[in-house]
Amino acid sequence: MLSDWLTHNSFAYPWFLPLLLVVPYMLYWYIKTNNKQTASFTITTTHFLQNTGNWKTRLRHIPFSLRCLGLICLIIASARPQKKFTEQQTEGEGIDIVLCLDISGSMTEQDFQPSRLEASKAVAKDFVQSRPGDRIGVVIFSSQSFTLCPVTTDHNTVLNQINTITNGYLQDEGTAIGSGLATSVDRLKESKSKSKVIILLTDGVDFGGVIPPDIAKNMAKLYGIKVYTIGVGSEKEMDVQVQSAFGTTTQKKKLEFNEALLKELATETGGQYFHATDNEALKKIYASINQLEKNKVQLTSYNRYTDEFINFLLAGLILIIIEIILRLTLFKKFP
Repeated sequence: MLSDWLTHNSFAYPWFLPLLLVVPYMLYWYIKTNNKQTASFTITTTHFLQNTGNWKTRLRHIPFSLRCLGLICLIIASARPQKKFTEQQTEGEGIDIVLCLDISGSMTEQDFQPSRLEASKAVAKDFVQSRPGDRIGVVIFSSQSFTLCPVTTDHNTVLNQINTITNGYLQDEGTAIGSGLATSVDRLKESKSKSKVIILLTDGVDFGGVIPPDIAKNMAKLYGIKVYTIGVGSEKEMDVQVQSAFGTTTQKKKLEFNEALLKELATETGGQYFHATDNEALKKIYASINQLEKNKVQLTSYNRYTDEFINFLLAGLILIIIEIILRLTLFKKFP
C-alpha cells in the first residue's frame, strides 16, 4: 500500500523529509530519560506492594506517542505531498488495427511456451503497448467468431480483454478462418482512418464456417483493409488423443495449417504472410509488422499535480492538540 502511494505521489519540497530523523532521536532521549527516573523515597522491601500499577501508569506513554505521530504528519505536510496525473495529447492520425486470434483447442499445444495461445497473448499485449495513438480491437474465433473488444484508443481495456482469453471461451471447437476475418472486417468497415489493418493468427485449417474465406477476403479488399496473416506451428510432431476401436489412444501427429490460404489472404489484400515456429519467431513477426505499419502520431505528456498536504496537516495538528490536552488533564504532573 505504501509503495503504491509513493508510485503515484511525489513531494514538492522533499528537503523537509530529513527532519523525520528528529523522531528517532526523540524516541532515544525519551527512553533514556524514562529509565533514569528514580523514586522520591527509598524503602527496604517491596514484598507488601501488590498491583501498584493503575491505568495512568500503563497509558503514560500515549502523550509522547501522539507527539511523535503529530510531528511526523507535520513534517510530511511541510514537504507538500502531491498526487500526479499524467495526461496525453495526441497529434496526428493513427492506424485502426484488429487483432484476430484463433482460440481453438489446438492452440493449447505446448510447442510454444507455455502454450501457443499464451505465447500469442503475450506478444499481442506487447504489440498493443508499442502502438500509442492507434485504435485497436480484438476478435477471437474457433468454429464461430466473437468481437471481444471493439477498436478503441483505451489500450488498458484492450490489454484486460486479451488477458481474459482462454481456450473454451467459445464453446464450439473448430477453425472458421473466414468467419473470424469477416467479423474483423465488420469492425473496421466504418472506420475513417486512412490505414486499416487486420492481424490474423491461426494454427489450423479452415473447416468451412458460415462465411467462406474467399468472401471475407473480398470484403477486406472492398473496404481497403490490409490483412497480415500468421501461421503458428513448429515442425515438431505432437502427441494427440484420437478415438479408435480400442478406445482413446495417443498418436504422433504434425499439426498443420493452411499456409496457401493464409498467403492468399495476405497477398491479395496488400499485407504479408508470416510463419511462426517458436516464441522468438512470433516476437520478431509482430516487430516486423510494427515496422511495416508506421503511424504518424505525436504524443505529448503533461503532468498535473493536486496537493494532498492538508490531510497530513490536520492530522498533525489534531494529534498535537490531543497530546497537550492529555498532559494538562489526565496525565498532569504535580511537583
